[in-house]
Amino acid sequence: MAAARVSRSRCGLCLLLAAVLGSVHYSGALEIYTPNDLIYVENGTYAKLPCTFKSTDVTSSMTSITWTYTEEGSTAAGLVIFYYIGGKQYPGQLPRFKDRVTWAGDINNRDVSIKIDKITFKDNGTYSCSVMNPPDISSTPKQIKLYVVEKNNLPASNVPFLVGIICASIGGILIIAIIVFAVVITKKKRSRKDYTG
Repeated sequence: MAAARVSRSRCGLCLLLAAVLGSVHYSGALEIYTPNDLIYVENGTYAKLPCTFKSTDVTSSMTSITWTYTEEGSTAAGLVIFYYIGGKQYPGQLPRFKDRVTWAGDINNRDVSIKIDKITFKDNGTYSCSVMNPPDISSTPKQIKLYVVEKNNLPASNVPFLVGIICASIGGILIIAIIVFAVVITKKKRSRKDYTG
């Protein structure tokens, strides 16, 4: 009889534990990505600040995005220049960004990028992208440093150099293959001429 009571109490504890664990919703870590942490933009053009995120939960009307700006060299907290929630966009309160910051993302594809028009040298600084996708609300904001340069003074890209190296390598391999092919054909022709059989 005592064994039956112990068995029932263990079973009751097991059911209680299963009910508690079953009601707990697992919330994975929300991760935010920016492809570059440094962007150069020409004065007078626009800048697209790319930012995406990964979350174990689906996006909803509660998903919120905050972009902040910190002036170059400042240690103060960033000032909000753009806020997005429930499909609505809210500009920040900084007058110099008024009517220049627009949504360039697609929340369904977890793209939370923004675009800043009419870039000036005063826009140099650090831009931070922060995302909350309840119940995933713990994440580390990602930062992008923006440097504005004179028109036609963007830093040189390595792309043309890399394309040249790749093309030269492919060309070299093709030349070697042609030479090897020519040598093999020449040897076969000579061996047929030498055959007296």
